[in-house]
Amino acid sequence: MRKSVWISLAIIFLSFIVSAYLYSQLPENMPSHWNAAGDVDGYMPKIWALFMMPLVNLGLLGLFVLIPIIDPLKHNIEKFRKYYDGLVVLLILFMSYIHFLTLVAGLGVQFNMTLAMLPALGFLFYYMGILTENAKRNWFVGIRTPWTLSSEKVWNRTHKK
Repeated sequence: MRKSVWISLAIIFLSFIVSAYLYSQLPENMPSHWNAAGDVDGYMPKIWALFMMPLVNLGLLGLFVLIPIIDPLKHNIEKFRKYYDGLVVLLILFMSYIHFLTLVAGLGVQFNMTLAMLPALGFLFYYMGILTENAKRNWFVGIRTPWTLSSEKVWNRTHKK
């Protein structure tokens, strides 16, 4: 198994542990949605708020492990694999950060979700640019149009700065 998968599994496992630890300290209905101003405007039952995101992360990780196996151009993914593996870990971290913020909000800490998300979103978009620029032609990562998928030259020109 790849190092990125082990790191991702450790992050997901830690999310489950923290959720289980905080279970008795959290209210029955927890914040689950924030409006554009960063204020809570939606709630969900505690069990879902605690365990849905770690379960979603497990599903995402499974998908990320499956993509290089099922991609018809799988040999090309290997050419930018370190960037792909970085994306896997970064997205699991990003989703876990959202989970962490949800737990903090459930504990009653007041904060502006929009402001808390901005640095994480900025870093995620920055890395997506790096990934896109380094991606080789494949069916899952990058700008996939009929033209980019049918021509290496068009793919390269589309994905460069």
